[in-house]
Amino acid sequence: MKAVFDERQRAHDPKHFMANGRLSANPEQPQRIEELSRGARAAGCDLIAPTDHGLGPVAEIHSPEYLTFLETIHARWIRTEGASDEVIPNIHPDRRTVSYPKSATGQSGFHQADTSCPIAAGTWQSAYWSAQSALTATDIVLAGESAAYALCRPPGHHAYGDLAGGFCFLNNSAIAAQALLRAGRRPAILDVDVHHGNGTQGIFYHRRDVLTVSIHADPARFYPFFWGHAQERGEGEGMGYNLNLPLPRGTGDADYLATLYPALSRIRSFGADVLVVALGLDAHENDPFHGFKVTTPGFAKIAGAIAGMDLPTVIVQEGGYLSSDLGDNLTSFLKGYEAG
Repeated sequence: MKAVFDERQRAHDPKHFMANGRLSANPEQPQRIEELSRGARAAGCDLIAPTDHGLGPVAEIHSPEYLTFLETIHARWIRTEGASDEVIPNIHPDRRTVSYPKSATGQSGFHQADTSCPIAAGTWQSAYWSAQSALTATDIVLAGESAAYALCRPPGHHAYGDLAGGFCFLNNSAIAAQALLRAGRRPAILDVDVHHGNGTQGIFYHRRDVLTVSIHADPARFYPFFWGHAQERGEGEGMGYNLNLPLPRGTGDADYLATLYPALSRIRSFGADVLVVALGLDAHENDPFHGFKVTTPGFAKIAGAIAGMDLPTVIVQEGGYLSSDLGDNLTSFLKGYEAG
């Protein structure tokens, strides 16, 4: 399987992270690249550099207003007297439909859903090349390969069309699905990250041309809290084109696999001819977020079941945080997919 990665994705090195009112190191560290690339190589992948597709495919998902913000906000922010090194919002509006602020502080609140997505000097560059990696993996699949892996870092599935959040800035899985749609394919997105892909859901929630399916920890007591509940099925033309399958925290291999089969059945019912897998390895039992208890061999079983769909597949890296198992979990998934 071909794998895609760009060295410029290392430039994003976030420092700020707050959980339960306490500051700590941000879990979305560049070191994740070392573990994930090790895991990809152990699965037999050679990492290739992406092609630059420009902003056009990205702007099909994200508003020009938001892309301008991401590209320019850090330079504007640090001109403010006493500003921190990273853009971190201190205000979040209760509505986003009345006005658009001119100040850097106001725009940060408008475009950043939480404080886990600080923007520093290298953030835009890394997010841009993360998206280009997903687009290049999409090209590989459109060219006839059965699957390709995009080592996307920073991840993307919490990003809405004009809103960053949860370590995410550009929604790589949505960008890949839109590129597949533009190429005349019928894509479905299967999100197996331990956190609900709320940004992906939001982007396609009123649409019927892309099916979105997510298996994740129950958001009643887990991030992103406000999205990912089973009753969220889409709206308008998108009614019935979104499927959420929340599971209790601590779910292990057997119960996860039992839930995966109805997810795959829904994808068959949609008539998808290509699949985007939003791959979160944070469902692992030793991941720092402690959401699920999927084992390393369990990832191979999950991948094998997905491969059994016999659909061309773009595998887009989402979560999965630093532990001694991270690279092995990716190896297990990629090998399990190829065996399947």
